[in-house]
Amino acid sequence: MKNLKFGGEAIVTGSGSLKFLENYKNMRAFIVTGGSSMFNNGTIDRIKGMLEGNGCEIQVYSGVRSNPDTEDVRAGLAAINLFKPDILIAVGGGSPIDLGKVLSIMYENPELDIEKMAAMSLPEKRSRLKLIAIPSTSGTGSEVTTAAVITYRKQDIKIGLKSKAMVPDVAILDPDITMSMPDNVVAETGMDALTHAVECFINENVDDFTACLAKGAIEGILEFLPLSYSQKTLESREKVHNFQCVAGLAFTNTGLGMSHGIAHAIGGKFNLGHGLTNAIALPYVLEFNSRGAEVAAKLEELSRSAGKGFIQAVKELNRKLNVPETFSAAGLDEESFFMDFDELVENSMLGSTRSNPVKISRAEMGSLLRTMYYGRGE
Repeated sequence: MKNLKFGGEAIVTGSGSLKFLENYKNMRAFIVTGGSSMFNNGTIDRIKGMLEGNGCEIQVYSGVRSNPDTEDVRAGLAAINLFKPDILIAVGGGSPIDLGKVLSIMYENPELDIEKMAAMSLPEKRSRLKLIAIPSTSGTGSEVTTAAVITYRKQDIKIGLKSKAMVPDVAILDPDITMSMPDNVVAETGMDALTHAVECFINENVDDFTACLAKGAIEGILEFLPLSYSQKTLESREKVHNFQCVAGLAFTNTGLGMSHGIAHAIGGKFNLGHGLTNAIALPYVLEFNSRGAEVAAKLEELSRSAGKGFIQAVKELNRKLNVPETFSAAGLDEESFFMDFDELVENSMLGSTRSNPVKISRAEMGSLLRTMYYGRGE
């Protein structure tokens, strides 16, 4: 028996959908966002204008860093506890949305300790705080998932905290605010979404519902991500924005795989962008996983959709998006990469790697990471 959950109360899509916020009146709104991008493109001012016009009192909590860690959680929790909001609006990339999700559950459950949350069962419901997620990048799917990724610096690893209470009540997918994304962000977040969909599709836990969603997301991203990157049209941005959300709906009910396990280990240690790490790792992981008969059959099904070998299609897409082929080409220093290499291998075996459809030994993981660093033929 499976208990599937596809989003919260509503997923609001289409150009201008930010206006959905006009439904909220006379509330205390705590807005969580990143550095400057949402201020520079006018999104924060638009949100404030709509809410203030409806009698809302607002506090903007900005400056959320990429890859938020436990210290960021504690700082945000102090601010939200002081303001005491009725509604939390997380706007921006995956980092402010993930932080907002963690703050929402900790605000309602003050007994929770961020240092212990990874090893415990978390509350499954919120009762007081309304949570709205407005993604500005097209990749994480965090606006509809049960997970929020937090970096634990002491362990040098990212950990996905999971609870149905962290699924936002409303996800607003307004493509207008994606138009200011830099090229590298379009590429890296798009490849993160593709990795979500692919790892969901080949996961042993996939079902009829999630398979349809994952495959549809794969096909949509393969078609529209190159256009979103090169042509930058509103239509292509909207398509990728929607399909990355579809991927989120799929994988949050199924799980991921080894590419994400490796990405969390490398991201936690080197602070390399999550989408970039997944983009580099995905072809190598798929080649490893293709030794499994069931995975090979699913990749063949995706190959028919792509009109060519699917792993080759992923490699070609990376090249179109100017994604480096190896971690060395991405700028990771060789000495640093192999310093404490046993720990990196061990951390790469954790998290989503545990649900990878083809099991991997520590020796195989070490060899795979070396190949990802140097490339084939080294």
